Amino acid sequence: MLEFRILGPLEVVGERGPVQLGGPKQRATLAILLLGANRVVSVERLADDLYRGAAPVTAVTQVQRQVSELRKALGDARSIETRSPGYALRLAPGQLDLERFERLTEQAARSLLARDTGLAADLLREALGIWRGAALADLAGEPFAQIATGRLEELRLAALEQRIDADLALGRHSELIGELESLVAEHPLRERLAAQLMLALYRSGRQTQALDAYRRTREALVDQFGIEPAPALHERQRAILSHDPSLDLDRDRPVEAAERKGAVLVVPSEAEEVGPLLAIGEPLARSARELIVTRLLRDPDELRVAAAALEARRASVDVSTRTAAFTTVDPAHEVVRLAQTYDAKLVLLDAPPDLDAPRLPRDLAGVLERSPADVGVLSGGEIEWEPDARVVVPFGGAEHDWAALEVAAWLGSATRARLRLVGTGAVEGRRDASRLLADAALAVQRLAGVSCEPLLVDPTEEALLDVAEQATLIVVGISPRWRREGLGAPRRALVRRAAPPTLVVHRGLRPGGLAPVASGTRFTWTIEARSGS
Repeated sequence: MLEFRILGPLEVVGERGPVQLGGPKQRATLAILLLGANRVVSVERLADDLYRGAAPVTAVTQVQRQVSELRKALGDARSIETRSPGYALRLAPGQLDLERFERLTEQAARSLLARDTGLAADLLREALGIWRGAALADLAGEPFAQIATGRLEELRLAALEQRIDADLALGRHSELIGELESLVAEHPLRERLAAQLMLALYRSGRQTQALDAYRRTREALVDQFGIEPAPALHERQRAILSHDPSLDLDRDRPVEAAERKGAVLVVPSEAEEVGPLLAIGEPLARSARELIVTRLLRDPDELRVAAAALEARRASVDVSTRTAAFTTVDPAHEVVRLAQTYDAKLVLLDAPPDLDAPRLPRDLAGVLERSPADVGVLSGGEIEWEPDARVVVPFGGAEHDWAALEVAAWLGSATRARLRLVGTGAVEGRRDASRLLADAALAVQRLAGVSCEPLLVDPTEEALLDVAEQATLIVVGISPRWRREGLGAPRRALVRRAAPPTLVVHRGLRPGGLAPVASGTRFTWTIEARSGS
């Protein structure tokens, strides 16, 4: 049985040793299929990723050729299935190193729940030992790999932090100091590592150095982002200053399994855009780790007023919130950096004036291209979550539609708004479309606990707009073809003509939780097809 490795340079190993792969395009094709293992990866997405958003007219033929050659290289044509609208690489448990890593971290989490800290530490050490370097290191220049490796590195760091927590609980604080000092130097903005270093130093009788570690982390956060440390790090400093007994080693105290909640990052372009974005961000942040609101400015003279306005707004928000304002010449880069630094689950932006143009604005395109988190772009006015609030989700079963549905389900759970899934289909395809909508609605109800009503409408722009008019908010996914065509015809119609606010969602690098594994069922928005988008 072949073993596939992506947690380091891409490798395929068989019974006789490494399998020789072809050139960069073939290696990239395999990497894309492995990142979507046991799911259908569309030809469109393969072409987009292989040609960096500039696929030639022969892209479909080129993709078919790469897959054919890859099947020959692997020696098993059946492992890559042809499934509309693309291909699926079928792997058994244990064939992919990423799957083994995730399985071990899940076992470690269960061991922590059972209070077997020693076993959890060993399992996490074994999981981390699977890594051979940076994920997909040999494809580091490819945009799709850069996006994926950001997510994978976050998984590695989360497991590493969990292992350190377990070691601290086992009384290994002195032997951890050197490792933690190196990690904090490498990741100066990562507050959990700083808190762990502070605890290890304090338990080793080095209180002054523990407080100095806090000072350095705070300075890094303020200097780079203008943001104070989170309350948890403030509390660690206070506990050290007061010699709080809770910091003392207690081998009977359980270690909590890490919960990857992430943050909600809100980045308004203007002060008046904060309100609508917070109407979405604040309820979502109640189930996330925290809410971060920041303004990115080009003019330093605006900083003081912007920071004061954000601070005033923070006082009215009832969730843990940090605010900041700073200048930059590259807003897209800073948004991505913030999302990575704070492990954002969702980035919320207000729509630029030319969102409905044939090509997306450069700054927005830069965020969509590189963001590790899902990105929501909001157009329209104020949002009021009344008792009869309804979120409408145009749904076609593609990956980007599932991304929008996940955000909508999250909102429904946070606000108790009702969800309505709206699909269209040609007459001969209405049965498949109905089944797809029903399956998606059941997935939302089962996994998110949110009531969801499926509705099939005529394949016309007017029919879609009629349903949209009844919504408090419309949430719609953006197609992977955005590099070539912007939003696409139906989404442009919603942004231009729909009265309710519209949140356009782009799938980030994090995996979603609603789309069924190996789901190849989808239907095409007939509006889109008739409009040539």
